[in-house]
Amino acid sequence: MGAITSSNVANAIVKLVAADALPVLVGNLVMGNLVNRDYEPVLAQAGDTINVPIPPTMVANNIAEGGTVQTQNPSLGNAQIVLNTHAEATFQIPDITKVLAVPDLLRIYMEPAVAAIAQKIESDLLALYAGFTANSAVGTAGTAITEATIDAAETALFLAKVPSSEQKFMVVDAATYSAWRQIPRFSEFQTAGDAGLRSLIDGSVGKIKDFFVFRSQFIQKTGSSPVTTHNMAFTKSALGLVVRRLPQPLPGTGAIAEYAELGNFGMRVVMSYQPNTLAQQFTVDVLYGCGVLRNSAGVQVNT
Repeated sequence: MGAITSSNVANAIVKLVAADALPVLVGNLVMGNLVNRDYEPVLAQAGDTINVPIPPTMVANNIAEGGTVQTQNPSLGNAQIVLNTHAEATFQIPDITKVLAVPDLLRIYMEPAVAAIAQKIESDLLALYAGFTANSAVGTAGTAITEATIDAAETALFLAKVPSSEQKFMVVDAATYSAWRQIPRFSEFQTAGDAGLRSLIDGSVGKIKDFFVFRSQFIQKTGSSPVTTHNMAFTKSALGLVVRRLPQPLPGTGAIAEYAELGNFGMRVVMSYQPNTLAQQFTVDVLYGCGVLRNSAGVQVNT
Protein backbone atom coordinates (compact mmCIF):
# COMPACT_ATOMS: atom_id res chain seq x y z
CA MET A 1 0.00 0.00 0.00
CA GLY A 2 1.44 3.36 -1.03
CA ALA A 3 2.23 6.07 1.49
CA ILE A 4 -0.25 8.89 2.04
CA THR A 5 1.28 12.13 0.80
CA SER A 6 0.02 15.68 0.31
CA SER A 7 0.04 15.04 -3.44
CA ASN A 8 -2.16 11.95 -3.07
CA VAL A 9 -4.59 13.83 -0.83
CA ALA A 10 -4.78 16.76 -3.26
CA ASN A 11 -5.56 14.48 -6.19
CA ALA A 12 -8.13 12.61 -4.11
CA ILE A 13 -9.91 15.88 -3.28
CA VAL A 14 -10.16 16.87 -6.95
CA LYS A 15 -11.46 13.42 -7.87
CA LEU A 16 -14.05 13.69 -5.11
CA VAL A 17 -15.28 17.03 -6.47
CA ALA A 18 -15.29 15.76 -10.07
CA ALA A 19 -17.25 12.61 -9.17
CA ASP A 20 -19.98 14.68 -7.53
CA ALA A 21 -20.05 17.54 -10.03
CA LEU A 22 -21.26 15.85 -13.21
CA PRO A 23 -24.39 14.11 -11.84
CA VAL A 24 -25.48 17.47 -10.42
CA LEU A 25 -24.95 19.13 -13.80
CA VAL A 26 -26.83 16.48 -15.79
CA GLY A 27 -29.62 16.48 -13.22
CA ASN A 28 -30.14 20.22 -13.73
CA LEU A 29 -30.38 19.99 -17.51
CA VAL A 30 -33.63 19.88 -19.47
CA MET A 31 -32.62 20.72 -23.03
CA GLY A 32 -29.17 19.25 -22.54
CA ASN A 33 -30.73 15.84 -21.92
CA LEU A 34 -33.04 16.02 -24.95
CA VAL A 35 -30.71 17.06 -27.78
CA ASN A 36 -28.05 15.10 -29.65
CA ARG A 37 -24.91 15.24 -27.50
CA ASP A 38 -21.57 14.76 -29.24
CA TYR A 39 -18.71 14.17 -26.82
CA GLU A 40 -15.18 12.90 -27.36
CA PRO A 41 -12.38 12.93 -24.78
CA VAL A 42 -10.04 14.78 -27.13
CA LEU A 43 -8.41 18.08 -26.26
CA ALA A 44 -9.79 21.19 -27.90
CA GLN A 45 -9.59 24.95 -27.58
CA ALA A 46 -12.25 27.62 -27.66
CA GLY A 47 -12.94 28.58 -31.27
CA ASP A 48 -12.35 25.11 -32.74
CA THR A 49 -14.91 23.91 -35.28
CA ILE A 50 -16.42 20.44 -35.01
CA ASN A 51 -17.94 18.75 -38.06
CA VAL A 52 -20.99 16.67 -37.18
CA PRO A 53 -21.97 14.27 -40.01
CA ILE A 54 -25.60 14.14 -41.11
CA PRO A 55 -26.98 11.09 -43.01
CA PRO A 56 -27.62 11.81 -46.71
CA THR A 57 -30.98 11.66 -48.48
CA MET A 58 -31.49 8.80 -50.92
CA VAL A 59 -34.33 7.77 -53.24
CA ALA A 60 -35.81 4.39 -54.11
CA ASN A 61 -35.49 3.22 -57.70
CA ASN A 62 -38.09 0.98 -59.31
CA ILE A 63 -35.93 -1.53 -61.15
CA ALA A 64 -37.56 -3.15 -64.19
CA GLU A 65 -37.13 -6.81 -65.02
CA GLY A 66 -33.78 -7.23 -66.63
CA GLY A 67 -32.82 -3.69 -65.72
CA THR A 68 -29.82 -2.46 -63.76
CA VAL A 69 -29.54 -0.77 -60.41
CA GLN A 70 -29.33 2.98 -60.29
CA THR A 71 -26.15 3.96 -58.50
CA GLN A 72 -26.50 6.95 -56.25
CA ASN A 73 -23.71 9.17 -55.06
CA PRO A 74 -25.19 10.65 -51.91
CA SER A 75 -23.39 13.53 -50.30
CA LEU A 76 -22.87 13.14 -46.58
CA GLY A 77 -24.37 16.15 -44.85
CA ASN A 78 -22.31 18.19 -42.45
CA ALA A 79 -23.19 20.56 -39.63
CA GLN A 80 -20.41 22.76 -38.31
CA ILE A 81 -20.60 23.62 -34.64
CA VAL A 82 -18.06 26.03 -33.16
CA LEU A 83 -16.81 25.46 -29.63
CA ASN A 84 -17.47 29.08 -28.77
CA THR A 85 -18.44 28.82 -25.12
CA HIS A 86 -16.08 28.18 -22.24
CA ALA A 87 -18.39 28.24 -19.23
CA GLU A 88 -16.94 28.21 -15.74
CA ALA A 89 -18.05 28.57 -12.15
CA THR A 90 -15.46 29.15 -9.44
CA PHE A 91 -15.70 29.02 -5.66
CA GLN A 92 -13.28 29.00 -2.74
CA ILE A 93 -13.21 26.86 0.39
CA PRO A 94 -11.25 28.39 3.28
CA ASP A 95 -10.74 25.16 5.23
CA ILE A 96 -10.47 22.17 2.91
CA THR A 97 -10.04 19.75 5.83
CA LYS A 98 -13.68 20.36 6.81
CA VAL A 99 -14.75 19.15 3.36
CA LEU A 100 -12.87 15.89 3.83
CA ALA A 101 -14.49 15.40 7.21
CA VAL A 102 -17.99 16.39 6.08
CA PRO A 103 -18.53 15.50 2.38
CA ASP A 104 -22.03 17.07 2.40
CA LEU A 105 -20.33 20.43 2.94
CA LEU A 106 -18.71 20.07 -0.48
CA ARG A 107 -22.11 19.69 -2.15
CA ILE A 108 -23.29 22.90 -0.49
CA TYR A 109 -20.41 24.75 -2.15
CA MET A 110 -20.52 22.89 -5.43
CA GLU A 111 -24.17 22.56 -6.40
CA PRO A 112 -24.82 26.30 -7.01
CA ALA A 113 -21.68 26.52 -9.15
CA VAL A 114 -22.61 23.51 -11.26
CA ALA A 115 -26.25 24.65 -11.54
CA ALA A 116 -25.01 27.96 -12.96
CA ILE A 117 -23.22 26.10 -15.77
CA ALA A 118 -26.35 24.06 -16.46
CA GLN A 119 -28.39 27.27 -16.74
CA LYS A 120 -25.89 28.67 -19.23
CA ILE A 121 -26.15 25.56 -21.41
CA GLU A 122 -29.96 25.62 -21.22
CA SER A 123 -30.11 29.27 -22.28
CA ASP A 124 -27.78 28.73 -25.24
CA LEU A 125 -29.75 25.72 -26.50
CA LEU A 126 -33.09 27.50 -26.18
CA ALA A 127 -31.68 30.49 -28.05
CA LEU A 128 -31.45 28.26 -31.14
CA TYR A 129 -35.19 28.63 -31.79
CA ALA A 130 -34.48 31.14 -34.57
CA GLY A 131 -32.64 28.39 -36.49
CA PHE A 132 -35.90 26.51 -37.08
CA THR A 133 -36.81 28.10 -40.40
CA ALA A 134 -37.72 25.07 -42.54
CA ASN A 135 -41.16 24.84 -40.92
CA SER A 136 -43.42 27.84 -40.43
CA ALA A 137 -43.87 28.85 -36.80
CA VAL A 138 -47.17 27.91 -35.20
CA GLY A 139 -49.11 29.77 -32.54
CA THR A 140 -49.66 33.48 -31.97
CA ALA A 141 -47.57 35.86 -29.89
CA GLY A 142 -49.24 36.91 -26.65
CA THR A 143 -51.90 34.20 -26.97
CA ALA A 144 -52.19 31.16 -24.71
CA ILE A 145 -51.42 27.80 -26.23
CA THR A 146 -54.38 25.86 -27.61
CA GLU A 147 -55.00 22.30 -28.69
CA ALA A 148 -55.02 23.51 -32.30
CA THR A 149 -51.51 24.98 -31.88
CA ILE A 150 -50.18 21.72 -30.43
CA ASP A 151 -51.80 19.80 -33.26
CA ALA A 152 -50.30 22.16 -35.84
CA ALA A 153 -46.80 21.61 -34.44
CA GLU A 154 -47.13 17.83 -34.64
CA THR A 155 -48.54 18.09 -38.15
CA ALA A 156 -45.65 20.31 -39.24
CA LEU A 157 -43.10 17.70 -38.14
CA PHE A 158 -45.10 14.94 -39.83
CA LEU A 159 -45.19 16.84 -43.13
CA ALA A 160 -41.44 17.42 -42.77
CA LYS A 161 -41.08 13.60 -42.89
CA VAL A 162 -39.74 13.27 -39.38
CA PRO A 163 -39.73 9.49 -38.73
CA SER A 164 -42.58 8.43 -36.47
CA SER A 165 -40.12 6.31 -34.49
CA GLU A 166 -38.28 9.43 -33.29
CA GLN A 167 -39.39 10.83 -29.97
CA LYS A 168 -40.81 14.35 -30.17
CA PHE A 169 -40.34 16.93 -27.44
CA MET A 170 -41.90 20.28 -26.70
CA VAL A 171 -40.23 22.62 -24.21
CA VAL A 172 -42.31 25.56 -23.04
CA ASP A 173 -42.18 28.33 -20.45
CA ALA A 174 -44.05 28.27 -17.12
CA ALA A 175 -47.04 30.26 -18.34
CA THR A 176 -47.52 28.04 -21.40
CA TYR A 177 -47.19 24.89 -19.30
CA SER A 178 -49.79 26.26 -16.89
CA ALA A 179 -52.19 27.10 -19.73
CA TRP A 180 -51.61 23.63 -21.20
CA ARG A 181 -52.66 21.99 -17.93
CA GLN A 182 -55.90 23.97 -18.00
CA ILE A 183 -57.04 22.88 -21.48
CA PRO A 184 -60.20 20.97 -20.47
CA ARG A 185 -59.71 17.98 -22.79
CA PHE A 186 -56.24 17.37 -21.37
CA SER A 187 -56.90 17.96 -17.67
CA GLU A 188 -60.14 16.09 -16.97
CA PHE A 189 -60.48 12.38 -16.23
CA GLN A 190 -63.63 12.01 -18.32
CA THR A 191 -61.84 13.25 -21.46
CA ALA A 192 -58.19 12.23 -20.96
CA GLY A 193 -58.44 9.30 -18.54
CA ASP A 194 -55.46 8.69 -16.27
CA ALA A 195 -53.38 11.30 -18.13
CA GLY A 196 -55.93 13.97 -17.24
CA LEU A 197 -55.93 12.82 -13.62
CA ARG A 198 -52.12 13.08 -13.45
CA SER A 199 -52.27 16.56 -14.95
CA LEU A 200 -54.88 17.61 -12.40
CA ILE A 201 -53.35 16.03 -9.29
CA ASP A 202 -49.61 15.69 -9.98
CA GLY A 203 -49.36 18.80 -12.18
CA SER A 204 -47.50 16.83 -14.86
CA VAL A 205 -48.52 17.16 -18.50
CA GLY A 206 -46.59 14.08 -19.61
CA LYS A 207 -47.13 13.11 -23.25
CA ILE A 208 -49.81 14.67 -25.43
CA LYS A 209 -50.29 14.41 -29.21
CA ASP A 210 -46.99 12.51 -29.51
CA PHE A 211 -45.02 15.22 -27.63
CA PHE A 212 -43.19 14.67 -24.36
CA VAL A 213 -43.76 18.02 -22.68
CA PHE A 214 -41.19 19.80 -20.50
CA ARG A 215 -41.00 23.27 -19.04
CA SER A 216 -37.98 25.49 -18.67
CA GLN A 217 -37.29 28.77 -16.93
CA PHE A 218 -35.01 29.84 -19.77
CA ILE A 219 -37.38 29.93 -22.76
CA GLN A 220 -36.44 32.93 -24.90
CA LYS A 221 -38.79 35.92 -25.09
CA THR A 222 -38.60 38.83 -27.51
CA GLY A 223 -40.49 42.03 -28.28
CA SER A 224 -43.07 43.90 -26.27
CA SER A 225 -46.82 44.45 -26.52
CA PRO A 226 -47.17 41.57 -27.09
CA VAL A 227 -44.14 39.65 -25.86
CA THR A 228 -43.37 36.64 -28.05
CA THR A 229 -42.53 33.48 -26.13
CA HIS A 230 -40.45 31.16 -28.30
CA ASN A 231 -41.35 27.64 -27.19
CA MET A 232 -39.80 24.81 -29.19
CA ALA A 233 -41.01 21.49 -30.63
CA PHE A 234 -38.28 19.20 -31.95
CA THR A 235 -36.70 15.77 -32.11
CA LYS A 236 -33.33 14.75 -30.72
CA SER A 237 -31.71 15.00 -34.14
CA ALA A 238 -32.76 18.63 -34.57
CA LEU A 239 -30.21 20.16 -32.21
CA GLY A 240 -26.64 19.29 -31.29
CA LEU A 241 -24.57 19.96 -28.18
CA VAL A 242 -20.86 19.35 -28.76
CA VAL A 243 -18.55 19.03 -25.75
CA ARG A 244 -14.79 18.57 -25.79
CA ARG A 245 -12.08 18.23 -23.18
CA LEU A 246 -10.11 21.23 -21.97
CA PRO A 247 -6.34 20.75 -21.56
CA GLN A 248 -4.64 20.06 -18.25
CA PRO A 249 -2.93 22.99 -16.48
CA LEU A 250 0.79 23.31 -17.04
CA PRO A 251 2.82 21.12 -14.67
CA GLY A 252 4.35 22.97 -11.73
CA THR A 253 1.82 25.81 -11.76
CA GLY A 254 0.19 24.68 -8.53
CA ALA A 255 -3.08 23.57 -10.13
CA ILE A 256 -4.49 20.04 -10.23
CA ALA A 257 -7.20 19.02 -12.70
CA GLU A 258 -9.49 16.03 -13.03
CA TYR A 259 -12.05 15.16 -15.72
CA ALA A 260 -15.61 14.07 -15.04
CA GLU A 261 -17.30 12.23 -17.91
CA LEU A 262 -20.75 10.68 -18.00
CA GLY A 263 -23.33 10.02 -20.71
CA ASN A 264 -21.73 11.92 -23.61
CA PHE A 265 -20.92 14.83 -21.38
CA GLY A 266 -17.64 15.92 -19.85
CA MET A 267 -16.26 18.69 -17.70
CA ARG A 268 -13.04 19.66 -15.96
CA VAL A 269 -12.48 20.40 -12.28
CA VAL A 270 -9.38 22.43 -11.35
CA MET A 271 -8.11 22.97 -7.80
CA SER A 272 -5.52 25.61 -6.98
CA TYR A 273 -4.31 27.52 -3.92
CA GLN A 274 -5.00 31.23 -3.60
CA PRO A 275 -2.39 32.86 -1.31
CA ASN A 276 -4.28 36.17 -1.17
CA THR A 277 -7.27 34.54 0.53
CA LEU A 278 -5.48 31.53 2.03
CA ALA A 279 -8.12 29.28 0.50
CA GLN A 280 -8.42 26.42 -1.94
CA GLN A 281 -10.05 27.53 -5.20
CA PHE A 282 -12.15 25.18 -7.31
CA THR A 283 -13.10 25.90 -10.91
CA VAL A 284 -15.66 23.75 -12.68
CA ASP A 285 -15.61 24.44 -16.40
CA VAL A 286 -16.79 23.01 -19.71
CA LEU A 287 -16.01 23.80 -23.35
CA TYR A 288 -18.98 23.42 -25.68
CA GLY A 289 -20.85 24.65 -28.70
CA CYS A 290 -24.41 24.09 -29.88
CA GLY A 291 -26.29 24.46 -33.14
CA VAL A 292 -29.08 23.25 -35.38
CA LEU A 293 -28.37 19.88 -37.01
CA ARG A 294 -31.65 19.17 -38.85
CA ASN A 295 -33.63 22.31 -39.54
CA SER A 296 -36.71 20.38 -40.66
CA ALA A 297 -36.91 18.44 -37.37
CA GLY A 298 -37.95 21.46 -35.30
CA VAL A 299 -40.62 24.13 -35.25
CA GLN A 300 -41.17 27.31 -33.25
CA VAL A 301 -44.28 27.32 -31.09
CA ASN A 302 -45.11 30.93 -30.25
CA THR A 303 -47.33 32.04 -27.40
